[in-house]
Amino acid sequence: MIVPAPPETPSVKSAVTISLVPEAARGPFVFDCSTAEGLSLAAACQRAADLGFDAIEIFPSDAERFPREEVGELLAQHSLALAAVGTGAGWVRHGLSLSAADPVTRARAIDFVRGMIEVAAERGAPAIVGSMQGRAGPDSPRPEAIASLADSLRALSAEAAAHGQVLLYEPLNRYETDLFNRQADAAAFLDTEGLRNVRLLCDLFHMNIEEADLPAALSSVGAWIGHVHWADSNRLAVGTGHTPMRPVVAALAEVGFLGYLSAEVFPLPTADAAARASIESFLAHTPRA
Repeated sequence: MIVPAPPETPSVKSAVTISLVPEAARGPFVFDCSTAEGLSLAAACQRAADLGFDAIEIFPSDAERFPREEVGELLAQHSLALAAVGTGAGWVRHGLSLSAADPVTRARAIDFVRGMIEVAAERGAPAIVGSMQGRAGPDSPRPEAIASLADSLRALSAEAAAHGQVLLYEPLNRYETDLFNRQADAAAFLDTEGLRNVRLLCDLFHMNIEEADLPAALSSVGAWIGHVHWADSNRLAVGTGHTPMRPVVAALAEVGFLGYLSAEVFPLPTADAAARASIESFLAHTPRA
């Protein structure tokens, strides 16, 4: 008699970031594949797979230049998933934001993110709104900027839903935006605006700056959590800073989070060292079933 294997216990999954944007070459991405002289996307995926990551998170220049076929082939070849697709190149390269006072600029920003939603959904992944949220300014006081952001997220979350995905919204620290910095405030905003198809991307680096108690902050937003950036207090690999991660992981388990812990960290001292430290810390804090 053949006894069937027990079903695999659902658990959180690991991911590592890959940038394809030259302007973000000094950003917090483990693998930079933005230049012909640098690491290739194929090599980055090989390293991610060899180290045991479950998925990659890609930061592309735009939807038109997203390497659709190559990404599909590499994911299949290395048994990797696509965890998420970042949209920040719209801000970094073009100065676009979803809270811009100028309606033409805002429409361009929405179109930019809409394209990212489509290419991400082709591989079963959500798109991320982080720096593309923008910030208040002389022509757009904070209340108006927040209203514009809500309208933009409403249109984009509907687009994501049409593709069978959620939209990820990332509260950033006070030095990067003055819209929403804390998880509970961001969740209250989503709730008030009826943005049910938007989930929070909880970045532990930003949270280290803004939250008095990281586990409590995660517990307070519970089911709103859709993705986590796995980074230490210094924006390096977990284990190199001072954030106590066991209480963080316990809080995520308590709210039933089963998404990705994605290493969005600086590639220091080297990309390979950052990747290895990230997967080792992931495995140390989330033992496999």
